[in-house]
Amino acid sequence: MATLQDYAVDIRPTWCPGCGDYAIWNSLKRAFVTAGYAPEDIIMVSGIGCGSKMGDYMRINGLHSLHGRTVAVATGVRLANTGRKVICVHGDGDGYGEGGNHFLHAARRNIGIVDLIEDNHVYALTRGQVSPTSRRGFVTSTSPRGVLERPIKPLALALSQGATFVARGHSLDMAQLQHLIIEAMGHRGYALIDVLQVCATYNRGMDYDWYREHTYKVEEEEGYDPGDLQAAMAKALEYPGGERIPTGIIYRTEDVPAYEEGEPTLDAGPLVSQPLHTRPRADYQRLLDEHM
Repeated sequence: MATLQDYAVDIRPTWCPGCGDYAIWNSLKRAFVTAGYAPEDIIMVSGIGCGSKMGDYMRINGLHSLHGRTVAVATGVRLANTGRKVICVHGDGDGYGEGGNHFLHAARRNIGIVDLIEDNHVYALTRGQVSPTSRRGFVTSTSPRGVLERPIKPLALALSQGATFVARGHSLDMAQLQHLIIEAMGHRGYALIDVLQVCATYNRGMDYDWYREHTYKVEEEEGYDPGDLQAAMAKALEYPGGERIPTGIIYRTEDVPAYEEGEPTLDAGPLVSQPLHTRPRADYQRLLDEHM
């Protein structure tokens, strides 16, 4: 049985004091241990951003991708090695901005990965520029007169493309976030966790007190059913836009097969466990002779 010490490394995080990444970091490790995963059972794929350093700060199989390509790389990793749990950890700029196209298609395909997006509503690593989830009127280095665009609604976007697990947590509530990660890792297909994250340097208006005032848990609402798609969409549309932010499992269904379940190449098991089939050397030489 793995312990928290099994995930420990000597490298210490370099996040700003008060950053929500510390809570996400600890929630991930605790979720892995509670769910019974050893470090070798997990492959963490990240992009570019403050939180994308997550894999450097724990003993785990990790892979940094290009900015915005986290989900694309994770899809390949999952198809090659279905024997491991693949989890993406990246920010709102990486996941919803540069990677927005991959986000939509991962939800549509129902690829079996966990997509944890640290949503601090700003590009923090590159010094506080506008992100896809920045609020209108928010003053940043690239919007000195305030953001003009309306923020995207990531949960609603995911649901509109057929996502089968959609949740929201925040760095204020580690117990809830740990629960969401465990549930997402046990899900059959694509699982989105939008994590509202405090950025103590570039988005001080949305601090821990702000989240205490604005967030609520859907499971505490009498009669809420996360299996009801229409009710889930109504919750997903509440924020951004309204003043109340729903958290918890917004929608879940296990009725849709994961993408990899229908891939015939994987009937013989994970690709990494299958024998490598190569062509005779003479075939490659003929190609070289023809094209070189």
